[in-house]
Amino acid sequence: MITMEDIVREGHSALTQVAKEVELPPTDDEKNTLKEMIQFLKNSQDEELAEKYNLRAGVGIAAPQLGITKRMMAVHFQDDDENIYSYGLFNPKIVSHSVAQTYLPGGEGCLSVDREVPGYVPRYQKMTIKALDLDGNEVKLKLKGYAAIVFQHEIDHLNGIMFYDHINKEDPFMIPENSKPCEQ
Repeated sequence: MITMEDIVREGHSALTQVAKEVELPPTDDEKNTLKEMIQFLKNSQDEELAEKYNLRAGVGIAAPQLGITKRMMAVHFQDDDENIYSYGLFNPKIVSHSVAQTYLPGGEGCLSVDREVPGYVPRYQKMTIKALDLDGNEVKLKLKGYAAIVFQHEIDHLNGIMFYDHINKEDPFMIPENSKPCEQ
């Protein structure tokens, strides 16, 4: 079981490297790691388990956050329209995105960052990704709003980018150009 002890924190080299593509088909170890990542997210959102194991609630996690520099990510959350997103993905790629941007008015957080980092993080309002799921199927997901933000945050981890790298250094609360806030 993955716990907060397994999650590397800012300053760890895995968080600043571009992760390597997972050779296909994925190994059993890689599949098991991805299943454990999804289970961690589910556990972290269960109040009883989160308290018992001292887990911070998360909606997404990328392999580099476990010190594994491979292009693997997991998400588990529900959006405002009650759509459930629960995926373990290998080699996710953004294949298209909107010009329009969005941001979370309350800012973003990260399991690898133990401090609050104030500021708006500009993200694409809509995007399409392609990836391979745990069963070896190619998936194509059209995402918008909060879902698009979560997936971009995790894909950034695969590219060695932290959410705060996007925040305007001179004016953290400058509203990103061509954007509207995402209400979640």
